[in-house]
Amino acid sequence: MSLVVEAKGLKKYYDGVKAVDGLDLEIGEGEIYGLLGPNGAGKTTTILILLGLTEPTAGEVKVLGYNPAREPLKVKRLTGYLPENLGFYDDLSARENLLYTAYLNRIPEREAKKRVAEVLEIVGLSDVAERRVGAFSRGMRQRLGIADVLLKDPKFVILDEPTSGIDPEGAQQILEMIVRLREEKGMTIMLSSHLLHQVQRICDRVGIIHQGKLVAQGSVGELGAVVEEGQHLFEVRASRVDEALLDTLRGIEGVTSVEVEGDLIRVKATEDVRPRIARAVIESGAELVELKGHTYTLEEIYLRYFQE
Repeated sequence: MSLVVEAKGLKKYYDGVKAVDGLDLEIGEGEIYGLLGPNGAGKTTTILILLGLTEPTAGEVKVLGYNPAREPLKVKRLTGYLPENLGFYDDLSARENLLYTAYLNRIPEREAKKRVAEVLEIVGLSDVAERRVGAFSRGMRQRLGIADVLLKDPKFVILDEPTSGIDPEGAQQILEMIVRLREEKGMTIMLSSHLLHQVQRICDRVGIIHQGKLVAQGSVGELGAVVEEGQHLFEVRASRVDEALLDTLRGIEGVTSVEVEGDLIRVKATEDVRPRIARAVIESGAELVELKGHTYTLEEIYLRYFQE
């Protein structure tokens, strides 16, 4: 897999304060990558470095094979950026705003009109193309922002909080649109967001950044395995839970702990002990209602890293 973003030992200091501190980052072609972290963790600074809008203090970085600090125009031609706070002219229509962006990007007028019509169709705003943007909802403005990004047909897109402040239905539409951009246009997308359940839904891999360092990186499954630290967690529901059953479960070889919460039994073990758990429940005279391995959510993984 060819790399769209390569960063090694990236550092950025502001008056001695480390905004980014030795960050290593790789994003593969066609990937949807989630960059996560609390406010002040270094996400925005990292984005600015990738876009060539600020120069790193140390380290190496390439975006689509170019150094953003030395070749910013080449990077900007191939990269689209949707900031968290969008700026449009409220007294102009959606179409007029996009035509102005096309003019700034030196897209010829005939091609610009065609491109504007295409991107409005992609984001589902063709029917309101002549409406003043000042009358747009937050979700409509975000979709217009994505249309604005798509005008120059970028290879790599950075989206900063694209669903922030949008109702669930609107957010779902934007998430589906992001996935379509990858599937239909082959775009590589970096998504910066604090809405972890949304990131988990569409991102191939995530990176967790804290105090300027990338403290974890991988798929949600890979990060969950690291959090487990060799432990397997199973969730059991039985028709009857009593001390005799719990003692039997604790006595199973490989089981390290058994916890009860209502009718839910959580069993930690050093190996897959599901057949032994099932046998213990049935031999106790109870019915086995449910038995499954616990899948960590991105929120659980995220909180675990910051507790540590």
